[in-house]
Amino acid sequence: MRVSASAPGRVNLIGEHTDYNAGFVLPFALPFRTTVTATPTGLDEWTVTSDWSPGGVTRFDRPQAAPGSASWVDYVRGVIWSLQEEGHEIPCADLHISSDVPVGSGLSSSAALECAVLTALVELGGLDIPTEDLPRIAQRAENDFVGVPCGIMDQSASILARAGHALLLDCRTLETEHIPFDATILVIDTKAPHRLVDGEYAQRRATCEAAARELLVPALRDADLSDVDRLSDPVMRRRARHVVSENARVLETVALLAAGRVHEIGPLMTDSHTSLKNDFEVTVPELDVAVAAALEAGAYGARMTGGGFGGCVIALVEPRDVAFVTESVESAFARSKFTPPHAFVAAPSAGAHLEK
Repeated sequence: MRVSASAPGRVNLIGEHTDYNAGFVLPFALPFRTTVTATPTGLDEWTVTSDWSPGGVTRFDRPQAAPGSASWVDYVRGVIWSLQEEGHEIPCADLHISSDVPVGSGLSSSAALECAVLTALVELGGLDIPTEDLPRIAQRAENDFVGVPCGIMDQSASILARAGHALLLDCRTLETEHIPFDATILVIDTKAPHRLVDGEYAQRRATCEAAARELLVPALRDADLSDVDRLSDPVMRRRARHVVSENARVLETVALLAAGRVHEIGPLMTDSHTSLKNDFEVTVPELDVAVAAALEAGAYGARMTGGGFGGCVIALVEPRDVAFVTESVESAFARSKFTPPHAFVAAPSAGAHLEK
């Protein structure tokens, strides 16, 4: 029995650094996907190969947790480990992986890999796991095995997303709502290398948790702006102000989309970027230049997407303006002597599924 499954990367329309604060996020799945083909071997070891490492083979038996490991294969090992920790047994298999999800661009290539492996192994093992539980199992692989303290947004988008919709996720209750979304989103991969992202990400999370403790609330999702003003440390106030205001922007965006006022979400996207730049301090010059150039060229709104410190910008544009906005960003990058960016239009796509 051979099983093949695929899962997408994602962009986040709005709601950045709110997921690990028990807040709201609004991602959608990209058309780019990672595909895993699993073939049982009858042996007591796993083998992993990939299109990007021809001839390279990784073999292992029962995975043991190894937080902090940096190899992409550890995301595969982590999913197997996570399933085993949940009490599920699956037959060892050959796993072959291919992907067109850009790596290192903040488009969640790691979650796409985890969720593709997970979807294939659930089918291979005949496991009866509710779909809504799968993001948590994939997140556990990344948090507890690989050692990356991510929230659950990326895995939820990769598993649960629907074509033509953004996914409203309440990161506390894990309740979801599929929000119809029909607009032109230009994704601009700035090619900016991620700078200090692991340590900075963990630091932002720790600061937010400390702010919640000082305010005596379970998470910053439970605070309002008047609470933020009571925080003792100015850096902590800025971080908390971003989270509180960003949660409000997510809910306002959903309300506007429900009312059919799609273009009016543009200023909220831009406000989100400004907050990420000034209060959360996770942008870099390439992200800021891309946003400014897109807005100057007529985008309704633009913002960085993902964890920051590099990666991508998204811009809400008219279809007729895609080429002009792209050229404007390219020209701005050339003037700044940045690496040329890569832009593409992304339509909300389907989440993980089995391939025929």
